Amino acid sequence: NWDLISRKEVPKQQAAFRNLGQNLWGPHRYGCLSDVQVSSVVSGPCAAFSLLITTEGKLWSWGRNDKGQLGHGDTKRLDAPKLIEGLSDQVIVSAACGRNHTLALTDDGTAYSFGENKLGQLGQGSQTDAVLSPATISYNGQPLVKVACGAEFSMVVDCKGNLYSFGCPDYGQLGHNSDGKYIARSNRIEFDCELIPRRVALFIEKSKDGQIMPVPNVVVRDVACGANHTLVLDSQKRVFSWGFGGYGRLGHTEQKDEMVPRLVKLFDFPGRGASLIYTGYQCSFAVNEMGGLYFWGVTNTSRECTMYPKIVQDLCGWKVRSLASEKFVVFGYGDNKAKSSTSAQEVKTLDGVYVEQVAMGYSHSLVIARQDTEQEQDKLKKLPEYNPRTV
Repeated sequence: NWDLISRKEVPKQQAAFRNLGQNLWGPHRYGCLSDVQVSSVVSGPCAAFSLLITTEGKLWSWGRNDKGQLGHGDTKRLDAPKLIEGLSDQVIVSAACGRNHTLALTDDGTAYSFGENKLGQLGQGSQTDAVLSPATISYNGQPLVKVACGAEFSMVVDCKGNLYSFGCPDYGQLGHNSDGKYIARSNRIEFDCELIPRRVALFIEKSKDGQIMPVPNVVVRDVACGANHTLVLDSQKRVFSWGFGGYGRLGHTEQKDEMVPRLVKLFDFPGRGASLIYTGYQCSFAVNEMGGLYFWGVTNTSRECTMYPKIVQDLCGWKVRSLASEKFVVFGYGDNKAKSSTSAQEVKTLDGVYVEQVAMGYSHSLVIARQDTEQEQDKLKKLPEYNPRTV
């Protein structure tokens, strides 16, 4: 039930949905998607809503919609995926979800945004409560190739490997050497938000004795955002992190906020670079060139935190193809090899199902399963079908 995620009761304005949508304790097929070919699924560690992109490049959305983050021109919650009409004439290649906002990227390198915009996280040059339908971000540079969303901020990467950020600068998460805080009327702290994409100009490394050196020639290949921190992977397989430093999520062995992208030392050695990066709400992951999965930060604040990247022993020997994480859970899918473990558990209900991709949002998981052969189709038909009631 989307409205009950992290809430004790359904808000008054959503009362009509009180008994709609049930909690699903195992994998279900969405009945309404039986004829839809899905190429990717998207959610985020703070997002109580989801997106899917079809093989034809159409974007669908469903879930919580208090701020219009579903892009349908209203704030009605949706229990089943629905096509975003405002983008139906575009070919969407990727998308990202913040807490209450969405970014979508087209095949010609244009980014659209919608949802909450109180802190300028839509990059449209204004601060408004909500934008209910897709509109382009205020940007006229090189075509964009990547989009990512933190809780209340956003990142985009252009085809030349330049990184741009916008939204809330708290904790230095925008990478512009400031947390944007200032004291407004009656001693209230407010933020000087970035309302349009601003290029992240400086990347640094810090030596053991605290000396700061700029790192030249950073060409960004990928970007991933947690609630209040960001990871970047560059063309030299280096990893940089910045933003909120609590619980070791930045991997610099100290719980200090970083205001500009800082090199994560572990991956800065020949043959030990990173090939993939992922973020959870307050944690980070990287897969290195050898296929080993590294983790730092915390998945549950009542447990010990990991202050620098450590290999995930339980998944040694597995090739990680896709990984997702939300506030308390991590969900990955690799090539199956025998393993014993007390923490990483195999999802037995999907035994024998070939998973193309996984995604996680706040309290929910999404999986794309292959159905190329009759055997694979039979396996999927055995999973229960979910057809939520609608208002």
